[in-house]
Amino acid sequence: MSLRLALLVLVLVALALSGIAPHDRSVWWAEVMPVLIALPILVATARRFPLTPLTYGLIALFSLILIMGGAYTYSRVPLGNLVQEMFDLARNPYDRFGHFFQGVTPAILGRELLLRTSPLRPGKWLSFLVVASCLGISATYELVEWAAAVFWGGGSVEFIGMQGDPWDAQADMLMALLGAMTALALLGRWQDGQLRRLSLNHHNLSSEL
Repeated sequence: MSLRLALLVLVLVALALSGIAPHDRSVWWAEVMPVLIALPILVATARRFPLTPLTYGLIALFSLILIMGGAYTYSRVPLGNLVQEMFDLARNPYDRFGHFFQGVTPAILGRELLLRTSPLRPGKWLSFLVVASCLGISATYELVEWAAAVFWGGGSVEFIGMQGDPWDAQADMLMALLGAMTALALLGRWQDGQLRRLSLNHHNLSSEL
């Protein structure tokens, strides 16, 4: 079984299990909706525009984070409760962890797409555009949460997961920003190596045809 197929099966199994008896069905739908949108797109483009293993792996990891948050709601995820107790934190930190990867995964995905479809090369401008885009994505998500609070009323409490923090939106955006910057600093060269191998494999396949 290829890595891509194994990751797809893992995410689908987790999605199915999380949907059996989530803590709040409406919150589950809201949290897993990005996964439900992304999976068909990734499957449809896998042959003509395959991504690097690093990018697929991070997408799968972020999907699992969203699925777990949907199953329990972010303020009740057991892993977060464990970390909260271990470090005597004032709140369940799982939401912060999720927003950190809301920066990590789009940063690596966006970097790959820009390198493969635009004239941009690794450097300051690429990094700036990727980080700015990730911060914009995070801000857009916070606007969605704000809209949920306005139109959903009391039902939005579990979805937003503020846990009494009046600066929750700003902290979430900061975590996404840190996630994007960390991803570029630590994973950029790794991704470059995988992109070179992907390009070489594509070239060899084209030569054989």
